[in-house]
Amino acid sequence: MSHAVLSPSSASRWLSCTPSARLEIQFPDKAGDFALEGSLAHEFGELRLKRYSNVIDEMEWAKKTSELIKDNFYSESLEEYAEGYAAFVWEKYLLAQKTTIDAVLRIEEKIDLTAYVPEGFGTGDAVILADGTMEIIDLKYGKGVQVSAVENKQMMLYALGALDMFGFMYAIHTVRMTIYQPRLYNISEWEMSVEGLLMWGMNELAPRAKMAFAGEGSFIPGKHCQFCRAKAQCRALAEKNLEAAKHEFDDVSLLSDIEISGILAQIDVIKNWVTAVEDYALQAALAGKKLPGFKLVEGRSIRKYSNEKMVADRLIENGYKSDLIYEPAKLKTITAMEKLVTKKAFTALLGDLIIKPQGKPTLAPESDKRQEWNSAENDFKNV
Repeated sequence: MSHAVLSPSSASRWLSCTPSARLEIQFPDKAGDFALEGSLAHEFGELRLKRYSNVIDEMEWAKKTSELIKDNFYSESLEEYAEGYAAFVWEKYLLAQKTTIDAVLRIEEKIDLTAYVPEGFGTGDAVILADGTMEIIDLKYGKGVQVSAVENKQMMLYALGALDMFGFMYAIHTVRMTIYQPRLYNISEWEMSVEGLLMWGMNELAPRAKMAFAGEGSFIPGKHCQFCRAKAQCRALAEKNLEAAKHEFDDVSLLSDIEISGILAQIDVIKNWVTAVEDYALQAALAGKKLPGFKLVEGRSIRKYSNEKMVADRLIENGYKSDLIYEPAKLKTITAMEKLVTKKAFTALLGDLIIKPQGKPTLAPESDKRQEWNSAENDFKNV
């Protein structure tokens, strides 16, 4: 699969830090297994939507499904999540047809972004075109970070491209952007006017994209650095994090609550950067590079049986009883059990036996959507 220099998925980064896109080209893309798993989920979702739309018949559906099932990343839960996404999109399409009988659903559409982004293109998972409103729906299969549709730059790019390609077909005044993230039970929606979107595209996106494509501008570190391939060696990010670490505080003995809050606001970026530096240094050392002051050593190792059956047989032959050498059997974890019996069957059979204890308190920014731990409303819910 080809990738644009200014990828829509990294738009929040190169719009904030315009030279980062060109800098990243020097580094390999290590998305790896997560990206391959996500691609498979998208293929299942696309296939199901094409079957709903009668783009393919039942025979072709069965043939292509059997091929996808052979993939190393296939699991029943992945297929169920993808089918849930397809059903979600199809329901929205049917709703659009109620107001616009000739509404259109575009599936895995290649979107031309060159009106705003040099050599720009991307793939819209699902685009629904109808009178009044155009909707862009994006499947996010990852579960590491919850993604919001609010002012989501990737979605805004897709919306601009889709408007440029298909806007003439309908009188569209509103764009709705939807993130469907099944493994985090996250459905996020956000709307903006076509006028506001076009103004953003001309006044902010286009000039910043021109700078980014040319590799111009200043390096601006921030939360957008999280998935940057250059972050381990980025001088601007290192300087920002090291400056935060040596900050001069007012009281020489104790930090104030305001100073603690300032540290907490930066700690995720710093931890992410430190992990990236450690990983880069390890991979460099493994490749033969000598880093001053450090050396490769063998890490701590835990003993394990080379053959559990042979261990058990030998102990039993020497008079040890099996109930003494084996641990008692225990149920699989909930996630493993869902995969065993399928999610639908699990809910039907065991739904009333599953509980979700209250989570432990954790600090989060005030912008977090979760209810405050010690709020009156939260206290009332737990009475």
